[in-house]
Amino acid sequence: MAIFKELGVGSEVIRVVDHNIAFGVSSDEGNGDEWPFILEKIKDCNILVIATPIWFGVLSSVAKMVIERLDGTYMEGDPETGQYPLYGKVAGVMVTGNEDGAHDVCSTILYSLTHLGCTVPPNADCYWVGDAGSGPSYIEAGGERHLYTNRTARYMVHNLTYFAKLLKENPIPTSLKKLDEEAKRVSNKG
Repeated sequence: MAIFKELGVGSEVIRVVDHNIAFGVSSDEGNGDEWPFILEKIKDCNILVIATPIWFGVLSSVAKMVIERLDGTYMEGDPETGQYPLYGKVAGVMVTGNEDGAHDVCSTILYSLTHLGCTVPPNADCYWVGDAGSGPSYIEAGGERHLYTNRTARYMVHNLTYFAKLLKENPIPTSLKKLDEEAKRVSNKG
């Protein structure tokens, strides 16, 4: 994204559909699964933006698969703190489509990413939605000149960048392992 570049932030676009990604909820499903390659890129980044079209008012099956595959990172916590690999990363979402549902898609993805350890800053989403039904795409409709989309994209990128720097300088100190032990002590089941 050009806005990241303007802020001196490197970025890379990875099209999940261009890779052989197996369905599942682990970090490596074997048999030629290319998810481990993408997961390493995610683990190495400071900012994660998931982009998806809207299909029938909800997130695409590919975006859902990405969230399901990230679920495998729960089992890869830091040995000392138990923090998941996405702790210390900030998350955003971009949505496009010719249907209603952008708010639902954004909230579903961002909520899921918080449970995986991501921090979500204010205004962490942007979207463009064309007329309902089939119609021109974002590019065909001149979406790159759409005021609301351009405004929210800038809000998102600036806030993601700020929070990424903030977390880099001030990592989240929470020890999930310690909190798990405290929870066990005050619970009936453990």
